[in-house]
Amino acid sequence: MKMRMKKMLCMALAMGVMAMPLSGCGSKSKSGKEAAAEGKVLRVGMECAYAPFNWTQVTEDVPDGSKAVPIYGSSDYAYGYDVMVAQKLADQMGMSLEIHKVEWDSIGLSLDANEYDCIIAGMGRTAEREASYSFTEPYYYRDNCLVVKKGSEYESAKGLSDFKGKNVTVTTQLGTGWVPLLEQIPDANLGANYETTAEVFMAISNGVADVALIDLPTAESALLTNTDLTIIVPDENDAFEGDKEMTNVCIATRKDDTALRDKIQKAMDDIGWNDKAKMDELMGKAVELQPAAN
Repeated sequence: MKMRMKKMLCMALAMGVMAMPLSGCGSKSKSGKEAAAEGKVLRVGMECAYAPFNWTQVTEDVPDGSKAVPIYGSSDYAYGYDVMVAQKLADQMGMSLEIHKVEWDSIGLSLDANEYDCIIAGMGRTAEREASYSFTEPYYYRDNCLVVKKGSEYESAKGLSDFKGKNVTVTTQLGTGWVPLLEQIPDANLGANYETTAEVFMAISNGVADVALIDLPTAESALLTNTDLTIIVPDENDAFEGDKEMTNVCIATRKDDTALRDKIQKAMDDIGWNDKAKMDELMGKAVELQPAAN
C-alpha cells in the first residue's frame, strides 16, 4: 500500500512539472508584431549609424540625463535626432517605441517585409521613393553642402562654378537623392559612392575623392572629430538645382499603410512639429549629445 501511495505521489509531481511550462506558454507576452498590429508599439527602422540623425551607443546613458532606446534584438542602444522625434511621436500616440537597426541599402526592403512599420532615418522624400512608400510632411528641413579637404585648393570655392575645369572626383552616400545631383558639379569625375556617410568622409580625408555632397547637420557632426575637413555651403545663386527632394526629410510607411502614416502625421500636428525653429533646436541638441565615436 505504501509503495502504491509513493508511486501515485511521484506521478502527480511529474504531471505538475509537465504542466508548468504549458501554463507559462499561456501567459507569454505578445510579440512586437502583434503589439504593433494592436497599435501599442511604434516599430521604427533606422541605420543607427548616421549621426546626428541616429547613432548606436553601448549604454542607455545620455549626457543631458535622457535615456537612449534599446535596439531590438541587441544589447546596444540608439539615440539621435530621429530617436528623439520618434519618442515624442510615440508618447503622443500612447505607444511604446521599438527601434530596429538596419543597413541603409535594405531599409526599404525590411519595411516591406514587415520587420518594422515606419522609417525615421533622415530619409529625403524623393519622387522615386513616393512611388513605393507613403510619406508624412517633413519632420526636418536640412541644407545640402559640400565637404572638401582642409587646406586643399578647393577650400576657397564659393559655388559649383568654382569647380569648372578642376576635374574633381566627387562622392556621396549610396542609394540617396544626392547621387544624381553630383552631375551638376562642373567637369566632375564620378567616383565611388559609399554605404555610410563615415566612409564618404574617410574618402575625402584619404584623398580618394576631392568633394563630397552631403547634408549640413551630418557634415557639422563629422567635423567634430574629422578636423582635416571643411564645409562649403554654395552661394544660393550658384548651388544645386532641384535638390528640394533631399532637403525635405520625412517619415515613410508602407505604401498601403496610409492609416499609420495619417496617425503619425496627426501626432506631428498635435505637438506642432512643423516649426523649423523647433527642429533646428533639437538638431543642435543632437549634435551636442553625439558620442565622439560617431
